[in-house]
Amino acid sequence: MAVVVRVVYCGAGYKPKYLQLKKKLEDEFPSRLDICGEGTPQVTGFFEVFVAGKLVHSKKGGDGYVDTESKFLKLVAAIKAALAQA
Repeated sequence: MAVVVRVVYCGAGYKPKYLQLKKKLEDEFPSRLDICGEGTPQVTGFFEVFVAGKLVHSKKGGDGYVDTESKFLKLVAAIKAALAQA
């Protein structure tokens, strides 16, 4: 069973950051994730990451981008927990 990872990002330029995160997560969890991205039609500053429906990372909430190993590992931990429940 795949874990759904949804990324809502600012459509005004954050798509490359989403694609980079998508690739890194797919490399970490091959064939275990269903990753979808949604670019907002207006400028929002969003880079919100949901794992199995739970908000795990929020740029608007002060987390910034997923640009450090510790931020990435926070997502990995949430995905591992969701996989354990699946």
